[in-house]
Amino acid sequence: MKYLLLCCLLFVSSINAQTFTFTAIPDEDESRLSSRFDKVALYLTEQLGVDVKYVPVKSYSAAISAFRNNQVQLAWFGGLSGVKARHLVEGSRAIAQGYEDQFFKTYFIAHHSTGLTEQAQLNKDIAKFTFTFGSKGSTSGRLMPEHFIQQTFGKSPNKVFKRVGFSGDHSRTIAQVQSGAWQIGAVNYKVWHNELNAGKIDLSKIKVIWTTPTYPDYQWTIRGDVDQQFSPDFSQRVQKALLDMSDPSLLASFPRQKFVPATNDDYEPIKVVAKAIKLL
Repeated sequence: MKYLLLCCLLFVSSINAQTFTFTAIPDEDESRLSSRFDKVALYLTEQLGVDVKYVPVKSYSAAISAFRNNQVQLAWFGGLSGVKARHLVEGSRAIAQGYEDQFFKTYFIAHHSTGLTEQAQLNKDIAKFTFTFGSKGSTSGRLMPEHFIQQTFGKSPNKVFKRVGFSGDHSRTIAQVQSGAWQIGAVNYKVWHNELNAGKIDLSKIKVIWTTPTYPDYQWTIRGDVDQQFSPDFSQRVQKALLDMSDPSLLASFPRQKFVPATNDDYEPIKVVAKAIKLL
């Protein structure tokens, strides 16, 4: 009897000792990401009563792989990476998004040497320049800009621009267009404003020339088996913790006003576009 009781106690202890892990797509400077998500890990640890750890990754595809392989149970994904991850992991759900993520947008930015100015519609004059996307798996840095380019020109970016590249993330897109390495780029509008506020953008060298229509983007996605791994209501508790996040410093690091509920259906437009341009 004592042995059975001891085994039960050890089993319960092992469950309580489980670490809940999460990751995020590496959409900007790595040090900034670590600063942001280490704070989120502390917040979630306090709210959930379990050890929570942020696991950094080097690429969008690595974030999806970590989620698929249960190396992480929660992820801050972009619209496309979230759609891909949920497609690979049965039962996984989008549970929260930033208020702003309901109507996200991309900026097209240009080096001053192009002579381009801000325009209400995507101007076909951009076709004579070089163009860089961000990551190949980015919603705001690749999927949606490519979609709008194809809508305007009726052909793929490779057939529109002099040369097309991928910087890897939004911060690098800004830096490379500002330096003149690329003449035009597509960038997440939130990262643009972050870099601008941080004094990293010289508006005499680079400017926004077009803003896309809005679309759904970032979200927190959780695996469907976390309730079996941790507790029967664990996914609900995680969602509540995210929705209840009110610390201005935490929210400002995203930056988001607040988090609101999200569902997989919210990202159906992203899935449709991804299939249309053969990214899913």
